[in-house]
Amino acid sequence: MRLFFDDQDFDGQLLRALSYTAYEGADIGECFETASRIKEGDRDSWYEAWTKTAERMKADAKESIKGGHTDSARRAYLRASNYYRAAEFYVRDDPQDPRSLQGWQSSHDCFAEAAHLFDPPFEAVEIPYEGTTLPGYFFRVDDSGERRPTVITMSGMDGYLEECYWSIAAAGLERGYNLLAFDGPGQGGVLRQREVPFRPDWEAVVTPVLDFALKRPEVDPEHMALVGRSFGGYLAPRAASLEHRLAACMADPGQFDLFDAAMSHVPQEAKEALLRNDPTVDSLLEKMMERDARRFFIAARMRAFGAKTLREFLLMQHKYTLKGLVEKIECPTLVCDNVADTIAGGQAKELYDALECPKDYVLFTAEEGADGHCEGGAQVLFHRVAYDWLDKTLAS
Repeated sequence: MRLFFDDQDFDGQLLRALSYTAYEGADIGECFETASRIKEGDRDSWYEAWTKTAERMKADAKESIKGGHTDSARRAYLRASNYYRAAEFYVRDDPQDPRSLQGWQSSHDCFAEAAHLFDPPFEAVEIPYEGTTLPGYFFRVDDSGERRPTVITMSGMDGYLEECYWSIAAAGLERGYNLLAFDGPGQGGVLRQREVPFRPDWEAVVTPVLDFALKRPEVDPEHMALVGRSFGGYLAPRAASLEHRLAACMADPGQFDLFDAAMSHVPQEAKEALLRNDPTVDSLLEKMMERDARRFFIAARMRAFGAKTLREFLLMQHKYTLKGLVEKIECPTLVCDNVADTIAGGQAKELYDALECPKDYVLFTAEEGADGHCEGGAQVLFHRVAYDWLDKTLAS
C-alpha cells in the first residue's frame, strides 16, 4: 500500500519509522510532516528532513527534563532515536560519509537517555566476545529477580540493537518476558563504529551471548528463545543449527541460502562466469548497478559484508547458507513468511520444508494489513502471533 512516496523504497522506510508508533517510537503527524519535506528519491533530503525532526524531538526531551517531566522526556528521546535511525538509513552505504556514524551515534545516545527513564531502567551491557565485547541491552520485566523466559534477539542487515526495543522487546516485556538484544558483527555500532563486518557462522556470535545470558539470575535457562527478524531470519536458524541450548527459534522471514537468493537476480551468463570466478563477469555485474537505487542497495550490503567488489560480495554469499545445517536444528521453530516480501528472497517455505524439528509456519497477508517485509504496517499483529506461539511452545 502506498503511504506517501511513489518511490517504493522511500515509502517502505517511511512505513518502517511509522510502524513503531505502537511503542512510542514515532508519532503519525511527525512522520508525515517529515515526509512532506523530502524530495522524491533524494537521499540527501531524506537525511536532512529526518535529522531535523530528530533534533526537534531531542530538544523537546531536554526541555521536559528541565521541568521534571520524565515521562514526556522518555517518549521524546525514543522518537528522536528512531528518527535519527531513519535518517541514517540512506547514508549507510559509504563508510567515509561522516553522516553514517553521526546518525547512528545520535540514535544510540538518545535511546540511552530514554533507557534510564524506564522503570525498571533498561540495562546497557557489554557481552564478552573474542577478546572484545558486543554492545547490548538487557530488558527485565521488574526488579523481583524472578527467573523468567528470556528472548535473545538482534537487528538485521541495517538496523541497530536499539531498534529491537520496538520490533520485539516492548511487546515481550508486556507479556512477562525478559529480553537480551545485541549488535553483532555487521550490525549497528559494531559496523559503523568499529567497521567489523558480518560473519556467516552466526552460532559463533550467539554462543557467547547465551553464555552471558545464563550468568544472569533473571534468566530461566530452560526457556531461552532466539528471535531473528529481517536478515535475522537467516542468522537465528543458522545459530540454532549448532547451538542447542535454545528452547525455541523464530525467523521472520525465514531465509535459507543467500547465494541462491542473489542468483535469482543475476542473468544466467553472469551466474556461470561468477561461479568460475571469471573477472570478465565484472562488466556484466556493473550493468546491474546502473540504477541509482540498485547501486545504493548493493553498496550498503557490500559494506556490511566487508566486500570490496560486487563479485567478491556475491561469492561471499556461498557461505551464508543452511544447506547441510538445517537438519541439525533441534528446538521448535516458527518460520514466518509474507505474500509481498521482495527483500528476503522468498525462501521461507524452503526453510520450513527442510526443517526436521518441531515446526510451525505462518503466512502474513495483505488482507491483514501485514503485507511487506517484516509486516511493516502490522507490528501488533506480528507480536500477537510471535508471543502466542512462544507462550505455547515454551509451556510445553
